[in-house]
Amino acid sequence: MKKTNSDLALLATSGIRRFNALANATPGCVKLTLGEPEFDTPAAVKEAVARALAEGQTHYPPNNGKASLLAALSSYMGEQGLAYAPEELIVTCGATEALSATLQALLDPGDEVVVPVPAFGLYETVVRAAHGEVRFLDTSSDGFAIDEDRLRAVVGERTKAIVVTSPNNPTGCVYGAASLDAVARVAAETGIYVICDDVYNRLCYAEGCERFACRHPELRDQTVVVDSFSKPWAMTGWRIGWLAAAPALKAQIEKMHQYLISSIPTFVQDAAVVALGCDVAPMRETYRRRRDLVVERLGRMGLPLTRPEGAFYAFPDVSGLGMGSEELCERLVREAGVACVPGTCFGCEGFMRLSYCVADDQLELGLDRLEGFLAAL
Repeated sequence: MKKTNSDLALLATSGIRRFNALANATPGCVKLTLGEPEFDTPAAVKEAVARALAEGQTHYPPNNGKASLLAALSSYMGEQGLAYAPEELIVTCGATEALSATLQALLDPGDEVVVPVPAFGLYETVVRAAHGEVRFLDTSSDGFAIDEDRLRAVVGERTKAIVVTSPNNPTGCVYGAASLDAVARVAAETGIYVICDDVYNRLCYAEGCERFACRHPELRDQTVVVDSFSKPWAMTGWRIGWLAAAPALKAQIEKMHQYLISSIPTFVQDAAVVALGCDVAPMRETYRRRRDLVVERLGRMGLPLTRPEGAFYAFPDVSGLGMGSEELCERLVREAGVACVPGTCFGCEGFMRLSYCVADDQLELGLDRLEGFLAAL
């Protein structure tokens, strides 16, 4: 029997899912593992998909998305200061497919992609599946910011792109001007592409959170903006995202998109237009309130934490607890009945991720159990 893709053999299955499965197998365990909003999708969005089905919208749409959705996305991005015409957009099967299509369109075997860590594990998986190499940029000693000298040290002749995720998963940190400008200077000098995973951009807690593509429009031809309906509108199961890129680059990415999935389902696209008009501020305010609670409680527990400024994750430093993050998270499930995700799942030992997009009572209970476990150590 012939071997399968040798690069995939180097990859493990999702550590996040592994710890979530461990929690599922533990009766009464509080799960602070997944980035899964507990809110329901807005009613108007669900009603729109029901109308589309009743109207018989069950046939092939255009590969890149219906004209009405592309126009709505173009207008939506324009309101955020991102000028992309409808023909520069592709509607994708979530941000996951957008990232996969982009990286497969960019990479030749052996090309490198810089991934600042801690980072969502998907990036490494997609790069390796495309026979590329990952160059990790450790940001943990720089307050999870991008240091220009460290960035230059990992960029080489085969480097093709860098992935920029802000607000960040797992830290919740937002890249400031210094980080964005460091990326821009290196990209301008070397010609590498900047892939902006902006899926949490609507979940920033402070005013003035800049996006790379807004701050550096001069690099438009080298920039891909990836976004998604999943997190802000509690539409994770809908699998709708999109990407924006200048025409020449977008023309290559859309080839991969066409052959990966052809298109997303027709009947969800009108509903996506409706979602763009739904106010996410109430959900964002709930996450901000929970962020404040988590910061206060972790501080009382003595766990150092860089204050999250977006998304719905906290990434406390657990290096002083006398055990690795995987051992800690396994013990938390088995001994305390609360599940978090070890930093090793994000390429950064000595930390763990705690997701606070859960119901208030579950979050309080999970924090109580975590505090009790730490007190008993």
